[in-house]
Formats: sequence, structure tokens, C-alpha cells
Amino acid sequence: MAGMTTRTSAIEVAGLCKSYGDQEVVAGVDLTVPTGTVYALLGPNGAGKTTTVRILSTSLPADAGEVRIAGYDVRREADRVRASIGVTGRLRALGVDERIVRVERDGWIPLAARSPERVPEWMARKLQQLADPQIVDFYVTLGEALDRPDDDPRLVELADKLAAYITQVADEQGEWYVDDTGIESPFAELRDTHVFDTLPSARRLVELLSERGWTGWTKLERVNPPRGPAGSSSDRP
Repeated sequence: MAGMTTRTSAIEVAGLCKSYGDQEVVAGVDLTVPTGTVYALLGPNGAGKTTTVRILSTSLPADAGEVRIAGYDVRREADRVRASIGVTGRLRALGVDERIVRVERDGWIPLAARSPERVPEWMARKLQQLADPQIVDFYVTLGEALDRPDDDPRLVELADKLAAYITQVADEQGEWYVDDTGIESPFAELRDTHVFDTLPSARRLVELLSERGWTGWTKLERVNPPRGPAGSSSDRP
């Protein structure tokens, strides 16, 4: 990458461009952020700040330009980029409400204390999950509904979307559950309790999901699992 020095820079951007149709929202941005510094993007609404951050976090492809995060190219080494910024960094980059970010962060503490050797595996699965635009939309929409009443139509709409999505995933996997983190009990229940106590709207969302055939949070399970040909529940791991 000509003209870019990755040894001392956390972020390096050269000639970054992004357009939506005929509207150019990022026009030739050049940016260098040294390692160990704090940097803020300032500008009016529509200046391209969010679009730039989404490109830097690998959630949106650029039309042109070169970007390196921690020395990794966002086009060719997206997995390494996501691993370098971690779960909370990626959530913040995606514009997720800070309260949800804190819940995600705090939920990892007991896991790391109990099974530190499994944290890289869990983190990798979570980062892979956050690469799915539908999951990102779920986090953002949940954040927008945090301060709204339980009957907020956006929560109902979110429950419809999420139920359809997890049903599709479960059917594709041939499973009665969807578990993208691989976190076993009792830690899954502990994470669920922490989420529900901190984010009441999450509890309401689970109630709505239950009406749509799913229960849980960290691990989503069918309310009525399909039964095998002999009349017994399908084998569970």
C-alpha cells in the first residue's frame, strides 16, 4: 500500500470513496491515526462519518481507496480486522446503543473468569455473527427501542424479523435451536439474566419471540421442538 506506514498506525486510510447511486457520501478521505491515540470524526449530519466508520469496521465495502486497521487490509483480511477491534469495538463502530455495548462487554466477564481458554473461540463466533447485516440491524433496532414502551411497534416488527431469521437459520442447520456463541449452561442463563435486568426491552422482545415459537436469548430454542418419527423429541446434543 503505497505511502502508508502500518507499523505505528492503528488506522490508515487513503483515497476512500463511497457512493449510493448518484450521491457521493465519502469523497477521497485520507486519514492516519497513530497507535495509542484517541481520534474523533466530527461533522454535520450527512457528512459521511457513519459510512466511513462502517467501512473501517468491515461492515460496508468501499467503492475505492485503501484501508488498513492494525496493519490489516479491510478487503483482503476482514477477519483479522474484526478480531483486532473486538466485539465491543465492532458494536460501537456499527452505531449500537452504548447500553447494549456495556451489556455485551459485562457478559463476557464471568465467561473469561471461568473458561479463559475458550474466550477466543467464543469471540470468533460472535464476530462472525456480527458480520451478518440482519444481526446488525437487530442490535441497532433494539437500541432504538430501549426507551420506548413495551407496546412500541418497532419491538413487534423486530420480533417478527428475528423470528423469521432464526427459523430460517435453524431450518438450514436442521436443528431445534440457534446458538451462535456455543456458551454452555449455566453461563448462558447468567448472561440472559444480566441482559434482562439491564435492558427491560430485551425481556419484552423475548416474550414476543415466545409468541412466535422461540424462547431464550443467548441460546434460542423452539418452544415446541419437532418430534422424531417414533414420537420422541429429536436428538439433542
